[in-house]
Amino acid sequence: MRKAFTGCAVIGFVVVALISGVTPAAATSGDRLAASASSRAPRWPAPSPDRVLELVSAAGLVPETAESLEYHVHAHLDVFVNGRHQTVPAGVGIVTTDPAVHTGTIDGQPAYGGISVPCAQPCISPLHTHAVTGILHTESATRVDNTLGQFFTEWDVPLTAQCVATYCTPQTRIAIFVNGRRQRFADAARIALSDHKEIALVIGRRPSHIPRTADFSQD
Repeated sequence: MRKAFTGCAVIGFVVVALISGVTPAAATSGDRLAASASSRAPRWPAPSPDRVLELVSAAGLVPETAESLEYHVHAHLDVFVNGRHQTVPAGVGIVTTDPAVHTGTIDGQPAYGGISVPCAQPCISPLHTHAVTGILHTESATRVDNTLGQFFTEWDVPLTAQCVATYCTPQTRIAIFVNGRRQRFADAARIALSDHKEIALVIGRRPSHIPRTADFSQD
């Protein structure tokens, strides 16, 4: 995180989930299908700090006591539901309550990281978000790209070959784009979070613009 902390990396990846006529899986009536996007738009906050390590392990990653910068890449993720942008929260993959984790702000929003003195216990995943910029950080001791599926596991938002959280095909159309090019949604979880990759996940109505790149200077 360049604006608030030192020793943090950024991953550029934008995800747009495209769902037209989007509706949660639980919706059953035509009226509910026609409900406004604002009343249905998912709100997926960062998991509570006491669940972070459990979710990191579930993603197949090993939490560390500080950021490791031997392999330092940034991707960016954008999520849209019926054309409306959804926030990718700060602090995914970070035990934000650990006293060694610095807290600051970027553009007036909370930001976490910059661990200069290591935590007494593991407190941060090699895949995490510092701020609400949508930048996914890989800061790892090994030169291996993480995947979008691993990030969604850490975020505690189910991502399968058919669904994002409660939005599922074929009831809902979902699309995913990498650097502006549409990809098979069924393969979304396997997308590698390589450096400066932009992923857009679109659920429902498409936004007016599908991002092809991102501002990787944000954090």
